[in-house]
Amino acid sequence: MKKVLVFGASGFVGKNVVALLIKQTSIALHQTSRSNGCDLLNYNDCRSLLEKTKPDYILNCAAHVGSLNYVTRMAAEVISDNSRMVLNMYQAIAEVSPNTILINPIANCAYPAHAETFVESEWMNGHLHRSVLSYGASKRLLWHIGESYYMQYGIKSIYLFVPNMYGAFDSTDPNKAHALDALISKFVKAEKENKEEIEIWGTGIAVREWLFAEDFARICESILIGKISIGLDEPVNIGQNFGLSVRELVQLINAKFNNKFKIRWNHEMPDGSPRKVMDDQRFRKVFGNFVFTPLDKGIDQTIAYYNSVYPY
Repeated sequence: MKKVLVFGASGFVGKNVVALLIKQTSIALHQTSRSNGCDLLNYNDCRSLLEKTKPDYILNCAAHVGSLNYVTRMAAEVISDNSRMVLNMYQAIAEVSPNTILINPIANCAYPAHAETFVESEWMNGHLHRSVLSYGASKRLLWHIGESYYMQYGIKSIYLFVPNMYGAFDSTDPNKAHALDALISKFVKAEKENKEEIEIWGTGIAVREWLFAEDFARICESILIGKISIGLDEPVNIGQNFGLSVRELVQLINAKFNNKFKIRWNHEMPDGSPRKVMDDQRFRKVFGNFVFTPLDKGIDQTIAYYNSVYPY
């Protein structure tokens, strides 16, 4: 039975991963977060936990992140916290659990701002978009730290580049939630409160690719149970090579509510990078015939989630 430790288990992605893996009988699952006594910003906490668990794998879902507005306004704290967590994690592994393999999701904001389609071999070929500088830079640093610890200590890491995620368990605060979840939560709240108009940040022209968080959990599961083992020595996009503009997304969501809402675009808020779509050629070689959740179905499930946690 493989011992798997999930860092950030109380967060959005961590909860989705735990909800799936807890059903997997071949995995002994350990969950940790700041709320249950392990603060990854505290090196002693991190080391003590690894001494006790000696996991075969760590799923690194821990992150300090938020909306474009948040990671700009809190830029120093975002880059500092994320960098310290990763450094503490790798140093503790090197000292007490060097055979542990890390699975690191890396947000697509680590790709260069000018790229039209994100290709793994080109992910450092340019500057980051300033709107995501703090978070994107910490994710680039994660790779550099991981590779440095591999060079000196032989610690193995798996890097999965992920598009914007959405789904259940995300924040109800639009300033902290991932973009699509923030949109959906606004629509659910507007319906509950009988509003006629919804404000959407930006112009709606930015194009994004979306990954249902449950699908990310399924991909992690396939690695942990040994279905996928070849092709993970290099970073892999969890991509579908398909994106929609925010304006198109808003139209899709509004249609779920019978197009009852008038949309007001707040052009004073930033759009961010104009296009974030991931090349999927390497993904298809590594993960074969993996079937992603259709966007329409994922949106339905996410609407149901926000209805279940209202009021917020």
